[in-house]
Amino acid sequence: MDQEADAAMKAVMEAPAPPPTSGGATGEHKKAIRGPRVVQGGREYRKGLVVSVGPDAVFLEFGPKELGVIDRKLFTDENLPKQGEELEVVVQRYSAEENLNICVLPGAVQKADWELLEPGQIIEAEVTGSNKGGLELKVAKHRAFMPASQIDVMHIDDIKQFIGQKLKCRVMRVDRMGRGNITLSRRALMTDVRKEQAAKLKDSLKEGDTISGTIRKIMPFGAFVDMGGIDGLLHISDMSHERLAKAEDIVKEGETVEVKILKLDWEKKRHSLGLKQLQADPWVESTSEVKEGEIISGKITKLMDFGAFVEVAPGVEGLVHISELAWQRIAKTSDAVQPDKVVSVKVLRVDTDSRKISLSIKQASDRPVMKGSKPGRGGKRGMEQDTRTAEEILAETPAMRRAREKAKQKDLTPGGLGESGGLGLGLGDLSL
Repeated sequence: MDQEADAAMKAVMEAPAPPPTSGGATGEHKKAIRGPRVVQGGREYRKGLVVSVGPDAVFLEFGPKELGVIDRKLFTDENLPKQGEELEVVVQRYSAEENLNICVLPGAVQKADWELLEPGQIIEAEVTGSNKGGLELKVAKHRAFMPASQIDVMHIDDIKQFIGQKLKCRVMRVDRMGRGNITLSRRALMTDVRKEQAAKLKDSLKEGDTISGTIRKIMPFGAFVDMGGIDGLLHISDMSHERLAKAEDIVKEGETVEVKILKLDWEKKRHSLGLKQLQADPWVESTSEVKEGEIISGKITKLMDFGAFVEVAPGVEGLVHISELAWQRIAKTSDAVQPDKVVSVKVLRVDTDSRKISLSIKQASDRPVMKGSKPGRGGKRGMEQDTRTAEEILAETPAMRRAREKAKQKDLTPGGLGESGGLGLGLGDLSL
């Protein structure tokens, strides 16, 4: 190393001086300093000219008699510089003994010395243990700490898996007073890498592509998928053709999935992904077997104020309107059916364009004959029967239903004629 340094210094000393300029009076000129000092994140960046490439080290000249040295091991055969090339380096320290600036390549992991540690420095630290708050590490024979939130861009359930490993991380804080605390972050480096990856993905990804991603976080409304530098949202409605109660029924955090890119919004950084779009559409496969007028079996999947949804085939649901749940009028859906109950339904209508199926539970059974009424006609004793046809019910709008109920209530008010002429008696109550 000393011989290499002497040879490099000799090469600098013997280099010919630049020709005199019109502004010089003595003809003696110093070389212009190459690469002014630039400090970023606590690290000093400089540019120098490669003057010697030896078997163990690469020497640079920053200015007159100002040399820097980099370990040859930091270079590969592909990126080894040649003599005369300009190279940007990071100055670690100055060795007065050797009259050399000890340098590394930008982004290279530095050997940590307590005296040289500065915020922004990239170092390698060994994980020695863990606690509730994060990881315990050792740097330059000093204890260091990495908060759990700074370990990874994703949540890590078991941080003990890192014990014994050497992690490349960034120095976030150095406290040389008191106990000399050192705070490190691995997440900061990973975030920088993700930004670089995101810039590349912007040019390569397009809507309609199928890509592999990792489930990063699960939320009530879906899951965030890491596409290799950027996150996309896999909404719960795009996970499966079947109705899902929670996203965990389909995906798990940390697993790799194949998804389709539905929408890319780089300005708002909102990207939509789909999983069910890569699966066969059960509507196309199953509805061909669902014929209008047939009676089939299905399972109640969800109750709503206006009716109940019934799964008639895997991933295919139809709606039983509240008026089609029972022959008698009911106040609420749960009075007639319950979730997960298997029922027989009659297919009233299959609308392929709107992907809707209208079903009826009451029309899958015979209309009951109520006491005090003639077959085929609604009686006034007991509960009132619904004698409308399926066509009449399907053609009815919500406004029409409200008007009918309002008129019914008006007929039942005191003094209203109704069917009993206001006397409170019906024909069925008269005995001859």
